[in-house]
Amino acid sequence: MDINNSVALVTGANRGLGRAFAQRLLERGARKVYATARRPETVDLPGVEVLPLDITTATSVRAVAEAAPDVTLLVNNAGIQTGTDLVTGSLEAVRHEVETNVLGHLAMIREFAPALARNGGGAIVNVLSAMSWFGTRGAGAYHLTKAAAWAMTNGVRLELAEQGTLVTAVHLGLADTDMSAGWPVDKIAPSDLADAALDGVEAGAAEVLADQWSRDVKSRLTLTPEEFNAAMDRALAALTAA
Repeated sequence: MDINNSVALVTGANRGLGRAFAQRLLERGARKVYATARRPETVDLPGVEVLPLDITTATSVRAVAEAAPDVTLLVNNAGIQTGTDLVTGSLEAVRHEVETNVLGHLAMIREFAPALARNGGGAIVNVLSAMSWFGTRGAGAYHLTKAAAWAMTNGVRLELAEQGTLVTAVHLGLADTDMSAGWPVDKIAPSDLADAALDGVEAGAAEVLADQWSRDVKSRLTLTPEEFNAAMDRALAALTAA
C-alpha cells in the first residue's frame, strides 16, 4: 500500500518510536495521522489528531476504533519493559508486560480488522524486537512477550490475508529512545526505524529487519540452542565492551 494519502493510527505516539512514526507518516504524505497515548496531553506533534488510548483496557480500545473508522494503516508501537526475570521476578510485572505487549496489540488488531477490511485491506505494523529470538537476564518477561508477539503477528497475518490486510513485523536491536538510554552503544535513530518499517509496508513485506543487530540475531536461528546461546553471549559481550 502507499503511505501517501493513507490514514494511519499510531499507538504510543507521544515519544520515542511512536512519535517518529507519526512524524514520518505526516512527512511522507499521510492524509491523516491519529496519534494516541494514555496521556494525550503529552502528544506535542503538530498536524496529528490526538486520541486517548490505553491498549490494555477494552473500553478504551473500542472507543478509539469507533473514533477512527477511516484507518487504513495501524501501527502497533506502544509497549513496556519492566526489567523482570521470569522465575524470580514479580509475576504481576510479567502479566503487565504480556497484557501490554501481546494482548494489547492483539486487542487493537481485533478492533481495527473490520475497518481495515471496509477501507480496502490496508496494513498493520507490529513493532517487535530482536528479542523475539533471544533473552537476557533482567529481561525475561520482555523476551517472552516479544516472542509471543512475533507468533501472534504470524498467526494474524494468516487470518487477515483473505481480507487483503498486510501484516508487517518490524524487528530491531536498540533504538535511540528513553527505553535504551542506559546502553552506551550504537542505536538506530527512531526516524530511520520508522522509514524502514514504512518502506516495508510500501513494498508489501511481511517482515522488516531494521538494523544489523536484528539481521545477525535472526541469522543464528539455525544454530543449536547451545551454539546460539554461546554466539549471543559473545555478541552481547562485544556490544557492551565497544
